[in-house]
Amino acid sequence: MKKRIFLFLIFLYLGVGCSKASSEDRLSLSKGGPVQNKSAAVAPAADSPAQETQQAPQAAASPQNPQPFKIYTDKASRDNHYVPSGFMPDGKCLALDDAWQKDCHSGAVCIRIEYDIECSKEGAKWAGIYWLNPANNWGGQKGGFNLTGVQKLTFWAKGENGDERIEEFKVGGIMGEYPDSDTAVIGPVILTKEWKEYTIDLRGKDLSYMSGGFAWATNVDVNPEKCVFYLDDIQYQ
Repeated sequence: MKKRIFLFLIFLYLGVGCSKASSEDRLSLSKGGPVQNKSAAVAPAADSPAQETQQAPQAAASPQNPQPFKIYTDKASRDNHYVPSGFMPDGKCLALDDAWQKDCHSGAVCIRIEYDIECSKEGAKWAGIYWLNPANNWGGQKGGFNLTGVQKLTFWAKGENGDERIEEFKVGGIMGEYPDSDTAVIGPVILTKEWKEYTIDLRGKDLSYMSGGFAWATNVDVNPEKCVFYLDDIQYQ
């Protein structure tokens, strides 16, 4: 009997020890511990900007993390970290095809965007799209990424006919209860018929909480007839 009691106590002790280790492993994963998705070179943002100072920021581009942090490579790629879900003002005059297969900059597919000018003339007379995390997050929910350490955002773009004018390409700027920590803009940009790389300089920006990964906007006044353009290889570096 004494031997049975002794073995039971040993078993109980080992069981408690394993349970504790399992809990610690889950806690480590929830905080972005040693086991991480290698494609996610940037740590997810904290629950709110105010809490971000309690966590050590993880650089997205450094000798330890040399991979770019990608917004779009190919459709449904696991490397894509934001969703083109923020159609402005309502999306009625926009068509986005993120699996376009003709004359892309790289890879099998790219993004084709058609802004219906005649439709827009009857409405708001402007349009744009935000790539958001999570999808449809206009600052009303927790999300985004800590992009501390990023130096720039680069992307490739071209127009269908040339001379398409995009008033601004943008990083950040989401407001609301959980606002982006900063914003940066270039534009206006007049596109050519050939692929060209563009850069948004992010040096000196507070990128600790970014739900709005990328955006563009334009209007009917600067595109009086037609506006069709293409995007590819959108990424932070």
